[in-house]
Amino acid sequence: MAHEVTLIPGDGTGPELTEATRRVLEATGVDFEWDVQDAGADVMDRFGGNPLPDHVLDSIVRTGIALKGPITTPVGGGFRSVNVTLRKALDLYGQVRPCKSYPGVRSRYENVDLIIIREATEDLYAGIEYEEGSPEAIELANWIEARGGLVPPGSGISVKPLSIDGTRRIAEFAFDHARRNGRRKVTAVHKANIMKFSDGLFLRVAREVAEENLDLEFEDRIVDNLCMQLVQRPEEYDVLLLPNLYGDIVSDLAAGLIGGLGLAPGANFGTHAAVFEPTHGSAPKYAGQNRVNPMAMMLSGMLMLRHLDERQAADRLEEAIAGVIGEGRSVTYDMKPTRDDPTAVGTSEVADAIIDAMGARV
Repeated sequence: MAHEVTLIPGDGTGPELTEATRRVLEATGVDFEWDVQDAGADVMDRFGGNPLPDHVLDSIVRTGIALKGPITTPVGGGFRSVNVTLRKALDLYGQVRPCKSYPGVRSRYENVDLIIIREATEDLYAGIEYEEGSPEAIELANWIEARGGLVPPGSGISVKPLSIDGTRRIAEFAFDHARRNGRRKVTAVHKANIMKFSDGLFLRVAREVAEENLDLEFEDRIVDNLCMQLVQRPEEYDVLLLPNLYGDIVSDLAAGLIGGLGLAPGANFGTHAAVFEPTHGSAPKYAGQNRVNPMAMMLSGMLMLRHLDERQAADRLEEAIAGVIGEGRSVTYDMKPTRDDPTAVGTSEVADAIIDAMGARV
């Protein structure tokens, strides 16, 4: 029976990455029924300025699973991040970002194999912000100062909520994910030495959950120390459990250890839905040029196959991607020895090579 999946092409380079990924997923032999839904900057004019129309959310609620291309997030203004809105609307609290070395990739490191697990609905990314000079910001600043704090004049204010329930469910998710994937250790990452009532709560609850999962090792690290140690000794870490903001930053650092965001897949899990997407952005300046590396999105599709319990197909796809990387011939410019290498191929040609490697080319 075919798996019904909501397919969101995204904007910028998203549509071409999505098409290449759709092709390789179908070449695995798994049957899909795609419900294609448009979202992002390119559709705002059609839906009253809304980059995430309600019918897109309705489709994901109905199918329970989505594969999404990257969507542009304006910097410093414009609409709110579609990714953040999607995670909050569907309560996609558990984000998984594997960072794994593949032979043939240019990197200073070998044999990196980390899983970043990031809480995705709370923390500073919850979107509770007050613009400088607004009545709300002034009222909050006065409230803080009345209790002995100090807010400099002209401050924008962001609020950082970390809850017991939110921390407990992401910690339980992390231990469960580690166990199901044959991992040995979970490391909670925090700044509890400074933010004692938010990160301190996160650490305390993570330790409580660790006591309920004694079959796995547990440790904690202060986030700045972790970043240094990841650069020095990434092999010491396995599964990293982080609040929202740290998880976003550390997952990009870890992607740098394995060759860049072009190889960094992502998955977002909630109680009733899962959304799979690459970690990188939409690179709008390259839109329509058939140039961008599709492997992060293809690896996100591989994670989706595993979630659908199509493990043999997932393994075939990952092996084919690894084979194309190792051969080094049919890869995009960012994976060549130099970025101006004339032998670099385009997005669609990478898909062709991976389909050939699976022996599925018609």
